[in-house]
Amino acid sequence: MFARQPLRAGVPAARGKLSVINCSVSNYLSRLLMSFAQYDLHQLAQNIKAWGEALGFQQVGIADIDLSAHEEKLQTWLDNGYHGQMNFMAEHGMKRARPDELLPGTLRVISVRMDYLPPDAKFAQTLKNKDAAYISRYALGRDYHKLLRNRLKKLGEKIRSECTTASFRPFVDSAPVLEHALAEKAGIGWTGKHSLTLNQQGGSWFFLGELFINIPLPVDEPVKEQCGSCNACITICPTQAIVGPYVVDAKRCISYLTIELKGAIPEEFRPLLGNRIYGCDDCQLICPWNRYAQLTNESDFHPREALQAKSLAELSEWDEETFLRATEGSAIRRIGHERWQRNISVALGNAPYSDPTRAALTVLAEQGTELVKEHALWGLKEQERKHAQYITIIDISAHEQDSALLAKHSQRLNQRLIRSVEKGLVRDA
Repeated sequence: MFARQPLRAGVPAARGKLSVINCSVSNYLSRLLMSFAQYDLHQLAQNIKAWGEALGFQQVGIADIDLSAHEEKLQTWLDNGYHGQMNFMAEHGMKRARPDELLPGTLRVISVRMDYLPPDAKFAQTLKNKDAAYISRYALGRDYHKLLRNRLKKLGEKIRSECTTASFRPFVDSAPVLEHALAEKAGIGWTGKHSLTLNQQGGSWFFLGELFINIPLPVDEPVKEQCGSCNACITICPTQAIVGPYVVDAKRCISYLTIELKGAIPEEFRPLLGNRIYGCDDCQLICPWNRYAQLTNESDFHPREALQAKSLAELSEWDEETFLRATEGSAIRRIGHERWQRNISVALGNAPYSDPTRAALTVLAEQGTELVKEHALWGLKEQERKHAQYITIIDISAHEQDSALLAKHSQRLNQRLIRSVEKGLVRDA
């Protein structure tokens, strides 16, 4: 609502202006507090949590809007270019850390958690089968954005029915919001070293949503971080995207490479994608806290038959009409058919050599767009290299050697991950 730029010392006009602003803020807050004086805000906060749980949220917390402690970290992250092609993050700048600039009048943020871990997740089964397509588990069901936003809107309307002077706005990955920092302040959990929110009962298999509101509700206490010395998420990442505790270079992250990136996937990362065609769950799967995660109660988050553990060759045959029909109401639809085929081309190249795989790649190379063709030709080259290794020992270029070594390293990490899932997440293996 008001600029937070530092004022130059020794400028009387600036000091005078600041006094006027502070006076205006003070008067506004005084009037606002008076308008809520008739309400028992502590009871209202308890009611809000009960209403939220009745709407299907597993947890509801309340945070103030002071995120100044996160501004320097956010600016450093942007300065390092870790946002990649997500230019909107740089364009919004510090607005992400200043909720009252995003929605003037905001005094509190109601943060909610909704679990999405589906039954019969088949994590290990799908990762083992290199001919099958691995899709991040959050995307196998209905797109969560609309579902959470509608529930948050209902929560806001319920609050306003009891408190007529309330104004609110729901957010679910739809605006520049530091959702993890707010969840942490609201007591939902703590920020793990993979930069996701962790909860003792929910692990990290949950969505976050926020309701910005103008009511000065009592706030919840943050919970203590419980990652300790564990670095499992950092070491398991196939592309080493977690460049330090709590810091992710999006440009290296498989979720970014398969979803947000609009152009060609850099060749250095292609062998590391394995059979992942939409997102990646590795850092969550290896996390010990996810052994305690609960299955979702929302049937909308259950896997669709058309997407669960399907063969790469089968999915490569989808034309755009089939793709749009199969992904209707799904988060997957937003990458479009071209990037869908791009990702599948890479996964086919990483698959074990087979004639059906080569045939699928040949079709993609002949019928796909230039972007798809580039990746399909790369996939064919990988298939030919694997085939040659079975037939005879041949001299290969240094580049091909590097690609083969990367693939072997990725396979070792994958095998470690599968063993971890089978041991600690038997129900989801």
